Amino acid sequence: MQWIIALGVIIVLILIVATASVRVVQEYERGVIFRLGRLVGARGPGIFFMIPYVERMVKVDLRTLTIDVPPQECITKDNVTTRVDAVVYFRVVDPSAAVVKILDYVRATSLIAQTTLRSVVGQSELDELLTHRENINQRLQRIIDEHTDPWGVKVSAVEVKDVEIPAEMRRAIARQAEAERERRAKIIHAEGEFAAAQRLAEAARVIQQEPAALQLRYLQTLTEISTERTSTVVFPLPIDLITAFMGGRRTGGDTTPPAQTGPTGGS
Repeated sequence: MQWIIALGVIIVLILIVATASVRVVQEYERGVIFRLGRLVGARGPGIFFMIPYVERMVKVDLRTLTIDVPPQECITKDNVTTRVDAVVYFRVVDPSAAVVKILDYVRATSLIAQTTLRSVVGQSELDELLTHRENINQRLQRIIDEHTDPWGVKVSAVEVKDVEIPAEMRRAIARQAEAERERRAKIIHAEGEFAAAQRLAEAARVIQQEPAALQLRYLQTLTEISTERTSTVVFPLPIDLITAFMGGRRTGGDTTPPAQTGPTGGS
């Protein structure tokens, strides 16, 4: 009877040891193993065994994490006060370093992102911050990644989300944009006038070579005027049109008045 009890105790102990020694790590995780306080290395994914009460495991997630950088009060290089926020994408590439070299790599990355954002915005002008945001993002990503690399953390991207500027500065930017649009409109109008003048000069040279083209243009203008709903139309009559008729009338008929004889005096 005693051997049965002993066998049962042994089986229970084996089950307890087996349960304590078996570990399962997901595909997106790694288990950092410590043996009596010393780093052994990272294991996983899948199932593996540990020495109970001798080895300890810390799981590290290898998926890309996202943190929001709170809005930061910044002063740009041209002395404009702004509020800028951003989002940081990063992941762990070295699980052992992320556990051993830093206490909380997520919080540390967030604080580094905040200080770097204030520093980069302070070195940039407002126009660069508004129009060349991609350059700002690349600078932020490079600087933050240099700080987090010893921790086994890789910063894949940093995106500036919103830039808040004072109301008076927004009005000044709106006036500047309006003035720029007016400048472009005037340039386009001047280019159109110049092109039209060139075309008119070319037309004048053609008409000078072919005088009949002017008469045809005149008749075309009369046709266009006749289609309009107007009660009175006043237009100049070129002398060239009636010169031929006036000349034919003078040569075709005898318009010379008869000679008159004066009264003769009597003797």
